[in-house]
Amino acid sequence: MRVPAQTARGADAPQGGLEDRIGRFATIWGRAIFPVTATSLTRAEFEQHLVPLTRALVDALCARPFEAAAGQRVGSELVAVHCTDPEALAGTLGVVESYLVLYCGPGGSDTEGALDTEEYRSRCARLQHGIAAGFARALRERTLKEQEAIARSALTARIDAQQALHASEARFRAVFEGAAVGIGIADLEGNVLEINDALLQMFGGMDGHVRGRNVSEWSHPEDTPHVWRMYGELVRGERDSYRVEKPYYRHDGTVLWTNLTVSLLRDAEGVPQYQLALMEDTTERRLLNLRLRYEATHDALTGLPNRTLFFERLEKALSGPGGTRFGLCYLDLDGFKAVNDSLGHSAGDRLLVEVADRLQSCATGPGEVVARLGGDEFVALTTGPDTEEKSTELAVRILSALSVPIRLEGRELTVRGSIGIVEGPARERTAAEVLRSADITMYRAKAAGGNRFEFADAEADARAITRHGLTNALPAALERGEFFIEYQPLVHMHDGSVHGAEALVRWSHPQHGVLGPDRFIPLAERTGLIVPLGRWVLEESVRQARNWQHQHGGSRLRINVNLSPTQLHHPGLVADTVRVLESSGLAPGTLCLEVTESALIGADDELLEPLRRLAALGVDIALDDFGTGYSNLANLRRLPVSVLKLDRSFTKGMQQQPANPVDVKIVEGIVALAHSLELAVTVEGVETGAQAAQLRALGCDTAQGWYYARPGAPDRIHTLSLSDAVPSVF
Repeated sequence: MRVPAQTARGADAPQGGLEDRIGRFATIWGRAIFPVTATSLTRAEFEQHLVPLTRALVDALCARPFEAAAGQRVGSELVAVHCTDPEALAGTLGVVESYLVLYCGPGGSDTEGALDTEEYRSRCARLQHGIAAGFARALRERTLKEQEAIARSALTARIDAQQALHASEARFRAVFEGAAVGIGIADLEGNVLEINDALLQMFGGMDGHVRGRNVSEWSHPEDTPHVWRMYGELVRGERDSYRVEKPYYRHDGTVLWTNLTVSLLRDAEGVPQYQLALMEDTTERRLLNLRLRYEATHDALTGLPNRTLFFERLEKALSGPGGTRFGLCYLDLDGFKAVNDSLGHSAGDRLLVEVADRLQSCATGPGEVVARLGGDEFVALTTGPDTEEKSTELAVRILSALSVPIRLEGRELTVRGSIGIVEGPARERTAAEVLRSADITMYRAKAAGGNRFEFADAEADARAITRHGLTNALPAALERGEFFIEYQPLVHMHDGSVHGAEALVRWSHPQHGVLGPDRFIPLAERTGLIVPLGRWVLEESVRQARNWQHQHGGSRLRINVNLSPTQLHHPGLVADTVRVLESSGLAPGTLCLEVTESALIGADDELLEPLRRLAALGVDIALDDFGTGYSNLANLRRLPVSVLKLDRSFTKGMQQQPANPVDVKIVEGIVALAHSLELAVTVEGVETGAQAAQLRALGCDTAQGWYYARPGAPDRIHTLSLSDAVPSVF
């Protein structure tokens, strides 16, 4: 019985509480297997019986650590309620495969810290394996109990027949011959004396290949070591029975797998006389288990080992004896999303199959294996004494194999890939640590342009892990108030008076100390947190500017606040700015918003419209880092800016005397251009008196830098001299 597959890709996860979803899952399960279940329960009663089994599967799916034993218990319980038909097992596996992750996996589970979708599917597959194993074991035990009872009855009948009545012997024969389980009787030397038809059919139906042979002839290479040891103990009378899983060769060379139970038969005085063998043919069940194992450990699309099996191989390689080494190549295709978006997922799947075939052709050496982790991510593992060289050669072979165009949908596609290589001795790192390092290294190769490989570097890994930790900590840091603002004064160059201050955000991290904006602003940009963070900086800075006015007799110290490119694109920029100004009572002309030149390169009218609206309200707009974006100077005519902030790279040559004449000419030209357009010029990074004097002579309007004051707390702004340009102790 096959339940139609339905996954989260095709339908949203069910709504409602966990108990509701468990009840619905149990209903689907009951409808799938009730028709083939021999039970006196009604369908409703039967579905209620499945609810605790469903809850056990849900608990196991989400448990940490994961244990597949719950699946075995569920399989055993099915047999206990008379779900013994093979169709019941097939229906159960189909329902678990199609609905368990959908109802109780990502988006369907109430469990905090839910795992990713790939891990849920891996667990689901292992639970299916456990259900099948538990079902098979319980059915086998139930069958063996029945069969052993039959066999003992048969033996009793035979003894009674030998001692007394012909009728008893007839009954024994009926049971012996009609039993579904294979029954054989041998003497203590191992010579086969009697077999029933069921056992004969197991071995191919040829009597001469079974009857009269000695059991010692039926050894098999896969016999476990203790099989023949227990057999010796039994014929010597040291044990009464034993049970094992044992394979046999049939006369045609095929293998028969059995559950074998051998018992010692004694006479009335307790002296050993015969040995009785009960055989259950488990070949089909074993093939089913092997198939389930294969499906649970191999990728359905490409046939490659999946994440589960690869982790097993990697852990085995990492736990090898001292002196062994490993090399892991982590491959991610460059631009694969564009293939899916342009040609469709079906074409993308065919591309992945072709890539998998090429990777397999690259990893043919001893100790080499290729696996697909998911999506367009593949890994190749090699082991041996010289894995650094072997890993390099393997990566080169992979990139070379991918460089040959792939024909798809009537066109040729060039596939590129980025590879991160981790190589080293065994027993030093866990599999998870190796995969994480390889993943980080792969993204480093991708950032370097792709179509290349990089070796792992511990320092680069540490930096990436730190960035990841900071990224995850950003939202909570804003909520906990870990950010604060320092203010660097802006000074009028002609008299040294304080013109205003630039707000510079800092992060007081609990572990890493105070972090500058270069450490976390790019992370906030990528995560989208820059918008609420920027809004908070604007609110705090405007509030502080208003406080300065109250503290210093109404003097209008300007406040400069930086805007990121993401904030420029945010639709609420103008409304947020107006709201902050109105709530604080600060005049718009007291606020200056700084925008980097690179953010406005090629900006269209739609992007410039919010800045024009703010400029129309009286807010100054400063073009920050001017000269570094290589923009067309003609753009200055269409930008709503009133201030140019000259990048420090143009004025660094003026820190010593004589000043660099080229820098002097560049700054002189920029100042003249700005003034001709009625724009003020602010200079960043002023660090020496000679530099300040030169810039003053060139006509720069305002400046900031360590020569005047370092960024500091807001209550120290007044310590900068208001009468000259002598540096303060700010």
